[in-house]
Amino acid sequence: MHRHKQPIHSFFFFFIMAVSHRLFRIFSPSTAVKNNLSSLLIRSLSSSSHGPSLDPEIDLKEAAAELEKSSSPSSSPSPSKRRNFHWVFLGCPGVGKGTYASRLSTLLGVPHIATGDLVREELSSSGLLASQLKELVNHGKLVPDEFIISLLSKRLEAGKEKGESGYILDGFPRTVTQAEILEGVINVDLVINLKLKEEALLAKCLGRRICSECGANYNVACIDIKGGDDDSSPRMYMPPLLPPPNCESKLITRADDTEEVVKERLRVYNEMTQPVEEFYRKRGKLLEFELPGGIPQSWPKLLRALHLEDDKQSAIA
Repeated sequence: MHRHKQPIHSFFFFFIMAVSHRLFRIFSPSTAVKNNLSSLLIRSLSSSSHGPSLDPEIDLKEAAAELEKSSSPSSSPSPSKRRNFHWVFLGCPGVGKGTYASRLSTLLGVPHIATGDLVREELSSSGLLASQLKELVNHGKLVPDEFIISLLSKRLEAGKEKGESGYILDGFPRTVTQAEILEGVINVDLVINLKLKEEALLAKCLGRRICSECGANYNVACIDIKGGDDDSSPRMYMPPLLPPPNCESKLITRADDTEEVVKERLRVYNEMTQPVEEFYRKRGKLLEFELPGGIPQSWPKLLRALHLEDDKQSAIA
């Protein structure tokens, strides 16, 4: 079938190639990085996907070049002298990446960047792209690499302008292609892989609620999983996170938090992200942490695993 927009797309292809070439000249990555990114981009652009898909005027080559630009150090030092951590959180949907990444962000003085939040911001906008994106999300599918990288690049660029010099990424990378591109433009220090029993994960996702007025997140699920007869499988108890009285009548459920969609998200995540775990494991950057329960039980143990104290004065330098 003839595509009437083909001439426009051809123009954009050559335009993006020129812009990408210019960005590589400005920021001067090593030849190895250039070759690595080029081969990755060509491979990614030629790959096909299944299920619902987006058709934005966003090219993975353009997105990766923008990530290279936005990840370069700021020309002026941050007045707040924040620590230059580059950490990544991995974990199944609903495991609590946002909760623990946000706490560490406050403790360490670096921004917490959740690609899920970036996608939801885009979903709240109007237009064809948001409509196509909703179809993907509501089917439990992963958003294409080029789109996620483009959103992340814009967020990092905005942070660089404010003097941010580090971050904790939550929800990125989710594919080996994303991990390789990220590794090509910045040295990730640590990857924290949160794990939780699938029974608890499903209950947490189905119990999530959002206040339609203030946007606060709550969870009505009371998770109580009996342990085994030995110490290898202890009881897991996670109390509900209930809303205050002023939010009780305004709670809503996310459209994609149905049992069918949650199970599909977990299946897709395990299929796509297990190779990412192996990618970082081979590089000696992966810290696997099994959540023993709710925040009161898990937070102190996570800090010990990271050799941190819940005191900004005694956090690692």
